[in-house]
Amino acid sequence: MDIIQAISLALLQGLTEFLPISSSAHLILLPVILGWEDQGLAFDVAVHVGTLTAVVAYYRKDLLTIIAAWFGSFTGNGASDDSRLAWYVVLGTIPVGLAGLSMPHSLEESLRSPLVIASSTIVFAMLLWVSEKFAKERRTVVTLFDALLVGVFQAIALIPGTSRAGITITAGLFSGLQREQAARFSFLLSIPVIALAGMLKAFELFKSDIEVMWDFMAIGAAVSCVVAYLTIGWFLKLLNRIGMIPFVWYRLALGIVLFVVFIR
Repeated sequence: MDIIQAISLALLQGLTEFLPISSSAHLILLPVILGWEDQGLAFDVAVHVGTLTAVVAYYRKDLLTIIAAWFGSFTGNGASDDSRLAWYVVLGTIPVGLAGLSMPHSLEESLRSPLVIASSTIVFAMLLWVSEKFAKERRTVVTLFDALLVGVFQAIALIPGTSRAGITITAGLFSGLQREQAARFSFLLSIPVIALAGMLKAFELFKSDIEVMWDFMAIGAAVSCVVAYLTIGWFLKLLNRIGMIPFVWYRLALGIVLFVVFIR
């Protein structure tokens, strides 16, 4: 890895992690398209730490309120929307955690093919379009049903090309949440998921004999953090103005290009 590759991958991770276009797909495809060697496990850990830091920083006030309400529910303050939201984040994380731990490594590797990414990019673009066009945005408060539905959908994001943000926002729209609330719950739900994925990769790194390039890891974490933080704010503003349709068109175009390039 050189500095250009490190910055490029960190920019890509920070930009795509919270957009409904699949960060894993882009991180897999960019080295393939440019002929780069795989960036390695250590760098994956670094950029995950960067995006995790970004979402925690962006929602720091919300997180402090939610955590305080959650602890308050144990000390006699009673349940509230915020304390229930804390439980819903935990509940929504369980399906993807179980799916990730039970998925065989061989299956995980086979799903990283360009044709799988192309197929899932197109299929879930259409699902995103359906949710945008036909879902009724009635509610601003997350319910138990929302947490269960979004949590199950989130497990599907283990398929590269699906997009964790895209599939969870899709599920939120289907369940009746307003766009901004669906996105907010999706981003809050990303915190334990990214943290768990990062810890798992860090554990694998600890067990391996991989040489850690600390300078590139630091650059990757910093760049992905700044870009992800800016992307979250930009995306939420864009979501209210133009919705999800531009991302649907992007996914369809990307999927078609991938089929044309890799099916030959």
